Amino acid sequence: MTPLPEQTPPEPTQQEPARQDGADSGGYLLSGTVLTDGMSLDNAVVAVTAGRIAYVGPRAGLDESLLPGLEEVELPPGSVILPGLVDLHCHGAAGGDFPSGDIQAARTAVEFLHRSGTTTLLASLVTASREDLLRSMGTLRHMADEGLIAGIHSEGPFLSHARCGAQDPRFLREPDLQLLAELIGAAGGHLRTMTYAPELAGADAVVRMLAENGVTPSLGHTDADARTTGASLTHAAELLTLSVQGPASRPTITHLFNGMPPLHHRSPGPVAACLRLAGAGTVAVELIADGVHLDPETVRMVFELVGPENVVLVTDSMAATGLPDGHYELGPASVSVSGAVARLGDGTLAGGTATLLDVVRRTIAAGVEPAAAVLSATAVPAAIIGQQQNIGSLRAGLRADVVVVNDEFERVLVMRAGQVLDA
Repeated sequence: MTPLPEQTPPEPTQQEPARQDGADSGGYLLSGTVLTDGMSLDNAVVAVTAGRIAYVGPRAGLDESLLPGLEEVELPPGSVILPGLVDLHCHGAAGGDFPSGDIQAARTAVEFLHRSGTTTLLASLVTASREDLLRSMGTLRHMADEGLIAGIHSEGPFLSHARCGAQDPRFLREPDLQLLAELIGAAGGHLRTMTYAPELAGADAVVRMLAENGVTPSLGHTDADARTTGASLTHAAELLTLSVQGPASRPTITHLFNGMPPLHHRSPGPVAACLRLAGAGTVAVELIADGVHLDPETVRMVFELVGPENVVLVTDSMAATGLPDGHYELGPASVSVSGAVARLGDGTLAGGTATLLDVVRRTIAAGVEPAAAVLSATAVPAAIIGQQQNIGSLRAGLRADVVVVNDEFERVLVMRAGQVLDA
């Protein structure tokens, strides 16, 4: 594997003062090809101590005083070492549905996702009644307080009826600032992103309130035209730049292409504006590159058009992820899964069943360079939620979230905050 064009391998990163994250005091040494920050470093080592990364670089540069406290992990030949993956759009897994408000089921989902390599995630809600949204926010708030999730993503309820997808149309509503304030309050500072449709009356006020509270506006489930889309996203980006509240960096696009009209040469719709602004670095576009929601050629096209630094790979995963075909729930909706494809009764796609590592693997199979695919599943989403100084990269001082894969990008080992997780 080679670095992306016009990039060079990262300089070795030296040990920084270790900080405790609840990890064991022991350390580990991993050897293999390192993919981080869009670059590749062959024959490298990663040293982990006290739950933090102590060193990344050539073995010859490792401080020998570290060695007595490190357990060298035997990895298969050809192993590739990645930062822990970061999923900003995820509704559940392993039978657990985040919108349900069932904290035990949510814990089961999070544990499965962590073990699968998604060491950081936002728990996503779907459009539901006011009471259910507030209850689910309260449940997930506690999990965020514990550090099990990085926050909450609310997919709605201010979305387009014409492009509701798997969102329950009974609970869609026009922008309501009182409800939004209640949701922000119920999340206890942990609401990180919210999907909204810009063509709805009052959408600008929603964007403003989100930005003022450090919440990333994520445009999606929209029937807007290109002009409305572009104006809303530009306004959102300006507001985030001015905001002093929270970590939000730039707007995102909720699963580009899905939940919006297709691009047409005489009616370009939201897709054209989203691609234009992503190419300029103003926004980042989510892609569900699971082989179901998007054709591989579409995935490759977007990476080549806007660059991996402006793409966020997501799963949109639901309760069936990691489980056999069958019948499941996605918030208030019943979902049938057949051939690992989740659909409502009318045939509408209803979330995904792939893990983020599956998505990375399929993105690479689509023709995207491995370093680029990994960047869009690690450093880019970490920066969106303002966590780039803690996760999303293999650099000294960051939390030791590490995923080791074989040359087929299949899971070998997962470490979160320096602790090795069982498969």
